[in-house]
Amino acid sequence: MWNLNYFKFIDQGRWLSQGLCISCVARLRQCDGSHRRGLFLSSRNKLFLTQTQSASKPPWRVLFFGSDDFAVESLKRLHVSRDDSTAGVIGSLEVVTLSRDAPVRKYAEQHRLPLHHWPDVDLSAQFDVGVVVSFGCLIKENIINNMPYGILNVHPSLLPRWRGPAPIFHTILHGDSVTGVTIMQIRPKRFDVGPILQQELYEVPKNCTAGELGATLAVVGSKMLMDTLKHLPERIANRKEQPKEGASFAPKISSRMAWIIWEEHSCDYIDRLFRAIGSRIPLKTMWMGNPIKLLDFVGKCRVSFTAAPYLSSVPGSVHYQKESNTLLVRCKDGWVGFKAVNFKKRLSASDFFNGYLHQSVLKKSPSTSTCLFQSYKESHLPAGHDNNMLLRNNTSF
Repeated sequence: MWNLNYFKFIDQGRWLSQGLCISCVARLRQCDGSHRRGLFLSSRNKLFLTQTQSASKPPWRVLFFGSDDFAVESLKRLHVSRDDSTAGVIGSLEVVTLSRDAPVRKYAEQHRLPLHHWPDVDLSAQFDVGVVVSFGCLIKENIINNMPYGILNVHPSLLPRWRGPAPIFHTILHGDSVTGVTIMQIRPKRFDVGPILQQELYEVPKNCTAGELGATLAVVGSKMLMDTLKHLPERIANRKEQPKEGASFAPKISSRMAWIIWEEHSCDYIDRLFRAIGSRIPLKTMWMGNPIKLLDFVGKCRVSFTAAPYLSSVPGSVHYQKESNTLLVRCKDGWVGFKAVNFKKRLSASDFFNGYLHQSVLKKSPSTSTCLFQSYKESHLPAGHDNNMLLRNNTSF
């Protein structure tokens, strides 16, 4: 007796036994042994041939998962390839996305790409391979298994370093001089642990922000994605498991990251923190019991005091430098500068000084803390360090 489940999975394709219609199965049961065997082999070979022709080489039928601007860059390149008959890499393209204001969703709607609203994914159409870029949700195992070539992920780091949702921010925050992009196959239930298909290094430019680095790596990753798709069977055949050594986690950024601890954060750390999150979350401190946002960071500053030399050693000390119109603040190992603050409203450094720190103001309400920014420490958090110990357990955006 031949077992129809024999050809359920062949190589990387999932050849389901339902590929034979019900009437064919009934005919198999009614035939004698030799006839049954001949009919079965004929049907199986026909099914194998059809599936091999559609899934062994491009053009691929692609289901794309994405959300933000980083993901849009890869979606654009897939879309252009689909419309370019000479490229021959993308045959069809459908999109799965999240909220209505997600950049990927807006792009898909603008260009009339077939759209699925997560988590409702219609798998009735056949897809050869999935692509996920900056999606933020674990994809179910049944969806992954429905793709003969699995689902590829464009990840902006050199895995296994910086697994997780915010690798670019942590690359800047920790001062990495080299990063890159990894094309990998995803696995169910865990983020960023699958085998590597392609990986390229990229040297991080000096004083680069997370936004600038993200824009560059988005382009690099989109080009790598297309190259991987052009040679997909070969890349899968030569894939490599991620090494166990060197793995690190990159949790989402949070407003809690923005609090500066003047006694413990160095000038270099504050500079990296600003370049990592400053475009999204302003750096913050406490002043006279109230939170205050620090804007327009200018970096480390050289300061010499003659009138009040004691200020040079007290973390959180605030000094207004008139010639540069900058508020200078003492941190662990030096001074950093800000051109503006937000205290009830946006104030330039000179406005903040004249309104709150000028001698005429201090005489009216003298206080030892008036010229000091205080560090805000939540009682349930461990002490901060330059290597960002405060952020390690933070997983909320």
